[in-house]
Amino acid sequence: MEEVRRTVDDERQLVVFRLYGEEFGIEITKVREIVKPREITKLPNVAEFVEGVTNLRGEVIPIIDLKKRFGLEATAMTDDSRIIIVDISENRVGLVVDDVTEVLRISGADIEPPPRTVAGLKAEYIQGIGKVGERLLILLDVEKILTTAEKIELKTELLQEDLVAAAGEE
Repeated sequence: MEEVRRTVDDERQLVVFRLYGEEFGIEITKVREIVKPREITKLPNVAEFVEGVTNLRGEVIPIIDLKKRFGLEATAMTDDSRIIIVDISENRVGLVVDDVTEVLRISGADIEPPPRTVAGLKAEYIQGIGKVGERLLILLDVEKILTTAEKIELKTELLQEDLVAAAGEE
């Protein structure tokens, strides 16, 4: 597990979002953009937490429901729901969240190592716990949201989608 450095110089900028009322943060360097929910095309034979794919300016992007990924009960998207487009390894992926609330800076001194579980999440997904005043932010490690096998599976599904699309254009 990546050791969390706790120095004042180690400031991080985070995109803060909510899932089931809990606040989470992702380092802004991993975030490409934040979009409103859009049409999602279902894919056969993929993991339950993969909602499908969407076309974002000509790029096919897999969409993951973070609630389902973390074993939480899925709920319908609302007007506040957003899709956070992130880079995970070499894959661009959309993460469905309840609401994106802010972008903030947090000092490394205010980040604690994660306990074994937080809000029902295993520590493997968590980089640390950020303290912002009285608030606690669960800092997600986006690289760990998908296993290596799941990354390969998504890449394979996307290649098949590209082949089907290309065949339809001929």
